[in-house]
Amino acid sequence: MTRSKRTYVLDTNVLMHDPTALFRFEEHDVFLPMTVLEELDNAKKGTSEVSRNARQVSRFINGLLEGHEAARIGDGVALSRPDGIQLRTPESAGRLRFQTQVVDPERSFGDTVPDNRIIASVLALIEDRPGEDVVLVSKDINMRIKAAIAGLVAEDYENDRALDDFSLLFTGAEALPEDFWQRHGDTLKSWTEKGRTFYEVTRPEVDDNDTAWYPQQFLYLPGDDATELRVARVEGRRTVLQVVDDFRHNQHAVWGVIARNREQNFALNALMDPEIDFVTLLGTAGTGKTLLALAAGLAQTLDAQRYREIIMTRATVSVGEEIGFLPGTEEEKMTPWMGALTDNLEVLTQTQEGGSWGRQATNDLLASRIKIRAMNFMRGRTFLNRYLIIDEAQNLTSKQMKTLVTRAGPGTKIVCLGNLEQIDTPYLTETTSGLTYVVDRFKNWPHSAHVTLRRGERSRLADFASEML
Repeated sequence: MTRSKRTYVLDTNVLMHDPTALFRFEEHDVFLPMTVLEELDNAKKGTSEVSRNARQVSRFINGLLEGHEAARIGDGVALSRPDGIQLRTPESAGRLRFQTQVVDPERSFGDTVPDNRIIASVLALIEDRPGEDVVLVSKDINMRIKAAIAGLVAEDYENDRALDDFSLLFTGAEALPEDFWQRHGDTLKSWTEKGRTFYEVTRPEVDDNDTAWYPQQFLYLPGDDATELRVARVEGRRTVLQVVDDFRHNQHAVWGVIARNREQNFALNALMDPEIDFVTLLGTAGTGKTLLALAAGLAQTLDAQRYREIIMTRATVSVGEEIGFLPGTEEEKMTPWMGALTDNLEVLTQTQEGGSWGRQATNDLLASRIKIRAMNFMRGRTFLNRYLIIDEAQNLTSKQMKTLVTRAGPGTKIVCLGNLEQIDTPYLTETTSGLTYVVDRFKNWPHSAHVTLRRGERSRLADFASEML
C-alpha cells in the first residue's frame, strides 16, 4: 500500500528550529505562506542560533530558486538537496511551493496575529486545491490548537526526534538472566589477560528473551552470584565480556571518591578507561554525575598526567528570570553558572591532608588546571589532550552538541552530563534533546560509553524530593 502524497505547510518555528526541515519530507510537497517568509526576514538579524537558522533557511530557498523563471515559481520548485547536506532521511522528491495570491485574513480569526494569517493561507490552499491532503506542521502547541479549531490537520515536527519513545532510550546497563552461566555453559570461554578476566559467549541468532548488546555496554548478574561485566567486543554472534573494576573500596578510590552503587561503579569504569573517548551520564539530581566526572578528571589530569587540563562548560539557560549582564572576564562571567563545579571541588578537596594550608595549596593547583569556558566561543577551536566536561547537556540542540563534540582533537575525552527531566530550552523535549541524540547515535561506537544513574546519593531529603515532587 503506497502513501498518498501530502502537502506540508511549515510554520516559521519549524524552520528556525531546523533549517533542513525543507528537505525532510521525502516525496511530499512543502508549502510556505508569505507570512513565514516575512517572519524569517524579521528574525535574520543577530548572532543567536535562531538568527543563524533563519539566514540559513533563506540561503536554502535562494539556492532552490536560482535558475527558475519568476513566472514559473507558482508551479513550485524541486526540493533538490544542496551539496554538503547529509541527512538520514531519503532524498526529497517533492516540490517547494509558495503562497502567490493575497488571502483574505477574515477566513480565519483576523489579521492581527501572524498565526492567524498562516491559518488563513492554509484554508485558502485547501479551497484552491480540493481533495489535496494538507497538513500544518508547527512546534507551537497553541498554533496547533488554533488550527484544530479552524478544522485543519496539524502536527508537531518530529523529524528531529532521536527516537519515538523516550522510554526506549539506551540505558547503558542491562540485567542478565539468572541462568545466564548455565545457558551459555557449553560455548563459554574464559581467560585472563593483563590482570583482567574475559569471557567469550556465543549468542543465538534469534532469541526473543535477549536484546542486542552494544560495545562498552555494562551487564550485571543480580543476586548471590553478583557479577558485573562490560561488553568488550561484539563480533557477530560472538561477544567478548570483561569483568569490570570495582571502585567501591577505598583502595581503589578515585581522588578520594568511591562508588556507592552499581551504576556509579559502571560510570567510573567508563570515565577511567583511556580507550573510551566519549562518555554520557544521565541521572536525576543527586546521582553523582558531576562529582564522578570531576574526580575522574582530576585523577587522570594531576595523578596519571593523561590530560593537560580539565575544561568545563555548560549551556547558559536560566531556570528563572535573567539577572542581567555579568561583569568580568569570560571565566568570571561563567563562574555563577558553575556552582556545581565549586560545590563538588569543596567535597574533593576535603579529602586532602595538610590542614587549611594544604587545602589552599590544593585549591590553587586545581584552579590552574581547571578552566571554565563559555560555549559561545567554541566554534573553530580544537582541544588537544583535554578532559572536557559538558554540564547540563540536556539543554543543547543536536546541532550545538555536534559543534561541541567535533572540537575534540587527539587525546581528548568528552564527558556529557545531564538530566532529561530538567530541560529549560524552548522547543526541546526529551526526545529531541541533543543529549538524547548523542546517546542514541553513539551506542554502536566502541570508543563511547553511556550510563544512566538511577539512585540518588546526595541526601535523604534530595532523594525524597526527586521522587515526590
